[in-house]
Amino acid sequence: MSAFERINRLFPVWAILFAAIAAWQPAWFTDFAFLIKLLLGVIMFAMGLTLSRHDFMGVVRAPLPVGVGVLLQFTVMPLAALFVSWFLQLSPELTIGMVLVGATAGGTASNVITWLANGHVALSVSMTLTSTIISVVATPLLTALLVGQTVDVPVASMFLSIAQLVIGPIAAGVIIHHVLGRRIKQVEPALATLAMAAIVFIIAIVVALNAGRLSTLGPLVIVAVVLHNMIGLAGGYAAGRALGFSQRVARTMAIEVGMQNSGLAVALANQFFTATAALPGALFSIWHNVSGSLLAGYWKRRPTEDAGRSIAADTSA
Repeated sequence: MSAFERINRLFPVWAILFAAIAAWQPAWFTDFAFLIKLLLGVIMFAMGLTLSRHDFMGVVRAPLPVGVGVLLQFTVMPLAALFVSWFLQLSPELTIGMVLVGATAGGTASNVITWLANGHVALSVSMTLTSTIISVVATPLLTALLVGQTVDVPVASMFLSIAQLVIGPIAAGVIIHHVLGRRIKQVEPALATLAMAAIVFIIAIVVALNAGRLSTLGPLVIVAVVLHNMIGLAGGYAAGRALGFSQRVARTMAIEVGMQNSGLAVALANQFFTATAALPGALFSIWHNVSGSLLAGYWKRRPTEDAGRSIAADTSA
């Protein structure tokens, strides 16, 4: 295992550590708020660099689980966010943040967690890729539908911003991968470290911006984030098994649905709403990597009978 891979495996530790430092010394990070969009672009660009034409073909090879996973992504998670916000009586600002997290695509860390959990990595990548592209339209529309009655949601501006933050950097990364495929493969662990560093810095900035409110808002938002994540993980797995998919596919769907692109939610909240609305995304970024790592460790010790089977075989009901 390389030094970069060892660093990457400690992602939850880095996230918690820098969040704690930001809460202790917010002045160290607050002046960097203007970098949030740029940092998200770096994350998306790094993701694009790791994608090849084979990843796009994965959507064609397994359309049913990809379609089901994406459908769950944009139904279970936003509705769960709204329910949890209502149940815990969160403020309108925090509700917006929760819905933004629920309405975004699957997180790139889900691919690593799927690999650790003995899931289908190719399927996970296909689901992340598909939901990311769809999120350009789905995220603004779902946000407007679910919270547009209480706050003005700039749908058109969000369309443009997501296209710039997501599609542009990913497309640039894919083009470079096509030209320098073999060389990119050699530095993939370093690219993952770069993306990890970017999301950790985003977390630190948002925590710093909310440092004065953490004592009152923090515990409640943590409970909301944990419940939201648990609903996604459980819903993804239950739906996969109910549809007759194998355990490996169900595990992949659970992780893909439960782990969100919370970095995008943070960037959108910070750009179009308030720093408080960005807090659920920042805390979700920490928690979903902790819960995902714990779940992957649990599943890793429990290998499935269908290990090694193709996606086509695993998804035949």
